[in-house]
Amino acid sequence: MLAPTVKLRVASVDAPTALIKSLTLEAEDGALLQGYEPGAHIQVQIPAADGGVAQWRSYSLINTDPQIDTRAGVRAYHLGIRREDEGRGGSRFMHTLQAGATLTVRAPVSHFPLAAPPSVILIAGGIGITPMAAMAAELSALKRDYSLHFSGRTRDALPFVEELRAFAGERLVLHTDDDSATRLSIDALLDGAQVNQPIYVCGPSGMIDAVLAAARERGWHDCDLHYELFSEAAPQEGDTTFEIELKSSGKVLTVPADKSVLDTLLDNGVDVMYDCRAGYCGLCSTQVCGGEIDHRDTYLSDGDRAAGNVMQVCISRCKSERLVLDL
Repeated sequence: MLAPTVKLRVASVDAPTALIKSLTLEAEDGALLQGYEPGAHIQVQIPAADGGVAQWRSYSLINTDPQIDTRAGVRAYHLGIRREDEGRGGSRFMHTLQAGATLTVRAPVSHFPLAAPPSVILIAGGIGITPMAAMAAELSALKRDYSLHFSGRTRDALPFVEELRAFAGERLVLHTDDDSATRLSIDALLDGAQVNQPIYVCGPSGMIDAVLAAARERGWHDCDLHYELFSEAAPQEGDTTFEIELKSSGKVLTVPADKSVLDTLLDNGVDVMYDCRAGYCGLCSTQVCGGEIDHRDTYLSDGDRAAGNVMQVCISRCKSERLVLDL
């Protein structure tokens, strides 16, 4: 079931870096907004372009004030959005917004909850700091031990540093690629940690993959590795065109090599629930009645994949010529 929608007003827009906009959203009547747990996000409706259909994009909720209990309700939602000129247009639209604009959003949900063990390692890459900021603020409020490693290409590319430093102090460790003395070394970081110390990582897929691989190599259990990917599914070399058949109507749609099943469905007016667009949240799970699935998600179990009767349409594809979907 999808979260309910609400109309929010853009109260202010700031630019903490050259590529990042910070938006503050409030209820039009000034009412208290639904609370959320650290790591949660909202979905924002992006208007249709070029005769297409409106779509939704997910943005993590930022909190840099340990004095605020976000679960109890908040006066505003704070977002940080990096402009992606090669993306699907969501960030470009969000970067055009000015104070006074109105947005339709879905209430907060979380696929990236903060667990309760005593000492936590937070690792953020670039705009991946947005969910981590709220986690760090809560850990500070609870007086729990943590470290926050924040990495980017340059110091100027790192947003919200002063706000984070104000409450995190020395727990905040900055890493920049252009400085060999501070460049993030995942090996050094994990060599200095305790095995199975909980790790939360958010950022580019390459960084996430490197952290997870290094931790597993050192004996970390998957239950202590938590991540959220800040990018959508991208075409892979060798991807080909295939067909999908909608069982209810018999309608056949063509999925191009550079397009996902989800986007093909949405472009043709098929109402499908979705959120992460990266194969880890499970919201777009769709029953498959025929065809061979090319599973690329991290949500399904090995048993689910072997059964071959359900897929994550945001990222998985087809190994045969056609998939028959129970839609």
